[in-house]
Amino acid sequence: MKKIRLAVIGCGYLGRFHALKYKEIDGVDLVSVCDLKKDIGLSLSKECNTEFCENYEDLKNKVDAVSIATDTTTHYKITKFFLENSIHSLVEKPITSKSSEGKELIKIAKENHVKLQVGHVERFNPAFIAIKEKLTNTKFIESHRLAPFKKRGCDVDVVHDLMIHDLDVILSLVKSRPINISASGVKILTNSIDIANARIEFGNGTVVNTTASRVTKAMQRKFRIFQDNQYISIDFGERTIKLITSIGGNLEESSLAFEKSDALKEELSSFIFSIRNNTPCEVSGEDGVEALKLAEKILDDITRSSKN
Repeated sequence: MKKIRLAVIGCGYLGRFHALKYKEIDGVDLVSVCDLKKDIGLSLSKECNTEFCENYEDLKNKVDAVSIATDTTTHYKITKFFLENSIHSLVEKPITSKSSEGKELIKIAKENHVKLQVGHVERFNPAFIAIKEKLTNTKFIESHRLAPFKKRGCDVDVVHDLMIHDLDVILSLVKSRPINISASGVKILTNSIDIANARIEFGNGTVVNTTASRVTKAMQRKFRIFQDNQYISIDFGERTIKLITSIGGNLEESSLAFEKSDALKEELSSFIFSIRNNTPCEVSGEDGVEALKLAEKILDDITRSSKN
């Protein structure tokens, strides 16, 4: 089996994990890591026993695929370069700063017959995978994604940084268009929104209440789903699932057992699988754009509400 030559662009917190996971995946040759910060890049290249380069354009004709884990504001420019040179690309969420840019990347990927996957890692969370098939008639979803403040990710607001994880999961479950959004948010520690809440009504009747914050002490990644005769609680962080089901007028509580796995490694392995077998990406460029469009609508409503 011919190995897929791959490079990781961006050697920061996420990029380091990408590189380390690729080293564990069969059929991948991690030929380089790339970063503008030479000290960080050289350190990771040594850790992964691979080459280092400062300029991602130098990788043209040297790789078959890339993982892009740079600041969101650079996603469009970097991904566009690789797609135009017929190099398969996985780009971390959000796909781009603007949904219009994401749409252009989708077009370029199709024109050059290469894969474009977006790094919405919660789709590969074993808890979500275990429960997905049981979510057949969702009526109401409540999500909370809370995290301590970190400078990493602050190039964008909390909706693009954290909430977008849940927006992608929600859209993958509801499979309907949002018809009404009511949102609010405030700036606390940065010049952009640090805490946000949105109520989203979908065309099929599903209602969602989602909250994201990056100024809390304790981390929380919880999903609560209500459907006919059942309430389901998913803890993405602890990777646990609890169900309360109405059976014959009685409420029965149970836990769902499932095999634990490494969500990031599964995500990267899925990308490699789609390249090798020419199958659709599990989280496509279209999925990334839909989540980004919803994030943009939420921010637009926050802006409108703050002016009233």
